[in-house]
Amino acid sequence: MRPLTLWRYEARRAGPTALLGPPVAVVLGVAAALANPLPGDATTARILLGTLEMAVPLAAGVACASLVGRDPAVELQLTAPTPYRVTLLRRMAVTLAWAAAVAALTAAVLIATGWWARWPDNHGTYAGQLTWLAPTLGLSGAGFAAAAVFRSPAAGGALVTTLWAIQQVFGDVAQQHRPGRLLYLFATTRGAVPGDWPANRLALLGAGAAFTGLALVVLGRSERLIGEEDE
Repeated sequence: MRPLTLWRYEARRAGPTALLGPPVAVVLGVAAALANPLPGDATTARILLGTLEMAVPLAAGVACASLVGRDPAVELQLTAPTPYRVTLLRRMAVTLAWAAAVAALTAAVLIATGWWARWPDNHGTYAGQLTWLAPTLGLSGAGFAAAAVFRSPAAGGALVTTLWAIQQVFGDVAQQHRPGRLLYLFATTRGAVPGDWPANRLALLGAGAAFTGLALVVLGRSERLIGEEDE
């Protein structure tokens, strides 16, 4: 199979959740900003950047969780020359690449129109892209790992949405302790202790990589995958 054909196939296998989630999240976020009843450009800018920091990562995380268990006959995948976990990693890469493209385009529009600069804690044009990149990779890795460990895309998606909701509701509590601050998803738009933002973004990137590694280790155990098919 030619590389382009292969990636097109993996994009189709990733499913509509992966393809529709990020753009729908951006559309809803922009609509919320336009409907914002509170005065001030900073408030509107915060909602727009919040779309990148909150909505896009949630959509990507749920999409990555849905990748595990989509194939109707895993035992056939296990006989293929390419390991099944590599196939799933390709689909995850497609999912994240699409989410990144949508987020980067949205950020470029916000920068070009001046809305990016209207949020005081935007952290600049380049480093500020960690606003969406870090929580996207962190949540996506967590969802992918949870789906692999529990052998259930529903469990992975539930974990992602639960983590997201807990940090939304208990953000102040999370920031009272350094581990909570380092893994806080919304440090750009919900605030961070001065000087903690770079460490927070790096911690989320590291967590995403660690979770993805865990998922690949679990997915390398063929007996778990076959057991999932038999259930």
